[in-house]
Amino acid sequence: MAIQTLFGSVPTEPNLLDRLKAGIQKTRSGLVDRLEDALYGRKEIDADLLEELEYTLITADLGVRTVQDILERIRQTVDRSATNDAAEIRGLIRDHLLEILRASETPIKVVKDPPAVVMIVGVNGSGKTTSIGKLANRFLGEGRKVLLCAADTFRAAAIEQLEIWAQRAGVDMIRQKTGADPSAVVFDALQAAKARRLDYVIVDTAGRLHTKENLMAELEKMRRTAQRVVSGSPHEVWLVLDATTGQNGLEQARKFTESAGVTGIILTKLDGTAKGGIVIAIARELNLPIRFVGVGEKIDDLLPFEPESFVASLFD
Repeated sequence: MAIQTLFGSVPTEPNLLDRLKAGIQKTRSGLVDRLEDALYGRKEIDADLLEELEYTLITADLGVRTVQDILERIRQTVDRSATNDAAEIRGLIRDHLLEILRASETPIKVVKDPPAVVMIVGVNGSGKTTSIGKLANRFLGEGRKVLLCAADTFRAAAIEQLEIWAQRAGVDMIRQKTGADPSAVVFDALQAAKARRLDYVIVDTAGRLHTKENLMAELEKMRRTAQRVVSGSPHEVWLVLDATTGQNGLEQARKFTESAGVTGIILTKLDGTAKGGIVIAIARELNLPIRFVGVGEKIDDLLPFEPESFVASLFD
């Protein structure tokens, strides 16, 4: 297996599956262990079992539509007499979840002429700045040269926080004073990256859920600026979502997707919730790929997301 990057593929880390398993232990307990409890000792699929499965799947935050799909598929399988064995239900649910995640997968754009420009969007408190620091660390680990761009100029704290992560990751950062035009900071950062022949520019944007019109106008101006300096950029726009917000996160994601042209999701704090089923709901409802998941507070606790690894770490 290989992990996609903006400069082609790199080999999968050897202990990725173990780290993912450890990181989603709460979700595994909340979903798979409870599924197995519900199915244990049952020989046939009846209305009581279906009701228990529905409750288990909804409380894991898979989303109502996904749960309805799964139950309908189980009913059809029973009606066709393909199975009436409760033990087979586990495999059927596993396959359906993998199918949903695979359907939303899209390849990351491969950038032939660096710098690759990645814009990060999301509300304050979602783990946006932390994720940028962890991303920078990950890209450095691939042997790439990285620059951070502090384009969230509305909060002095945002610039300071990003600076701390830049130092922690060992990368440079381009900033201006609080209140500066975000597009001007993007312009400076991209010019600097071209002059220094850097590989990545990661752009931090303001995390305000203000009116959609303002957000659109601001992000659109930043995109136009980026495009003028680096043709084809921003190459990716990743939305940072806090997994612990569950279904509320989906509503945030919808707003940002409409406004910001989001191309993928970074899901943070997955280790802190039993509702990791939100991964499935995002893929199904928004048809967006999950690019990375945060499974801890250390700088290397941002893992690339692969549907097969995620489902295997839950069920196997």
